[in-house]
Amino acid sequence: MLVTLAGVVPDADGLGIVADTVGSLISGRENTFHYYQQYHHYLLHGWLGAIGVAAVCAGFGKQRVRVALLCLLTFHLHLLCDLLGSRGPTVGDLWPISYSEPVFRHPILFWRNQWRLDGWQNRIICVTLFLFELGMAPVRGYSVVEIFSKKADRTFVSVIRKWRSALIRPKQNAVKQS
Repeated sequence: MLVTLAGVVPDADGLGIVADTVGSLISGRENTFHYYQQYHHYLLHGWLGAIGVAAVCAGFGKQRVRVALLCLLTFHLHLLCDLLGSRGPTVGDLWPISYSEPVFRHPILFWRNQWRLDGWQNRIICVTLFLFELGMAPVRGYSVVEIFSKKADRTFVSVIRKWRSALIRPKQNAVKQS
C-alpha cells in the first residue's frame, strides 16, 4: 500500500485546483486555475519530492530499505508516465517536469510528442491494467480494492472467482463432450 501511495502522491501538488474552484465559486469570477497551474508539477515532481515521499513511506514500512527503493521506483514511474502522456488538449499544452524544483529551476524535462491525458494510449493502458487486475485477483486472493477495505476486497475476490468458475466450467464441459 505504501509503494502504491508513493506512485500517486506526486499529484497531491495538484490539489491547488480545489482552492481555485472554491475561490471561483465564492467570488463568482471565471476560474483561471492559478494555484493548479502554479504548483502542479512543482512541489512533488522532482528528486526532493521523491526522497521525501520515499523516506516517509519507509518510516511506516516494516522492511524500510525495500519500501524506500520501491517507493522511489513507483514515484519515478509516475514522473515517466507524466512525461509520456499527460498533455492537455492542444499540442502546446505540454506538462514539463522541473526535476529539481523547488530548489533549482533546471533541469526541465519534457517530451514534444507527449500524448494527451485522455488519449487512446492512456485508455489502452488503463483498460489493460484493469483487465490484468481482474485476472490476477482470483489467483492472488486479493485486489486493489484491499486498499479501501479488506472486507470489500474479500467480497470482490469471491465474486470474481465465481465469475471465473462460471466461465471456465462451460469450456471444460465442451471439451469433455468432444
